[in-house]
Amino acid sequence: MDASAAKFIGAGLAAIGMIGAGIGVGNVWASYISALARNPASKAEIGANIWIGFAVTEAIALFALIVALIALFA
Repeated sequence: MDASAAKFIGAGLAAIGMIGAGIGVGNVWASYISALARNPASKAEIGANIWIGFAVTEAIALFALIVALIALFA
């Protein structure tokens, strides 16, 4: 196997982590919308928490992207 082929395979495998992050972001916002539908008065209480959950989940996607780029270009 050629070294460049191994880089492409490694980058592709590292990018799979972005799929999980996409699913996680969808779950975060779906839960937020569901919570607001059940109790609209709780918007102020859970507003900050939703952004923290979104940021942490999105950071996982960025980490996977960085690992894929490092595997590809290093």
